[in-house]
Amino acid sequence: MANGYCVKCKASREIKDAKPITMKNGRPATQGSCPVCGTKIFKIGAA
Repeated sequence: MANGYCVKCKASREIKDAKPITMKNGRPATQGSCPVCGTKIFKIGAA
């Protein structure tokens, strides 16, 4: 699984329901949510 930084928890967390997306500029990214607080987590780069 992919890890990302949760801004609300201020900690590195495993991304829940992670799905690969493509940003407007064509770069790959991963988007999901924090398993603890539910905040959206976004990580730039291929998963």
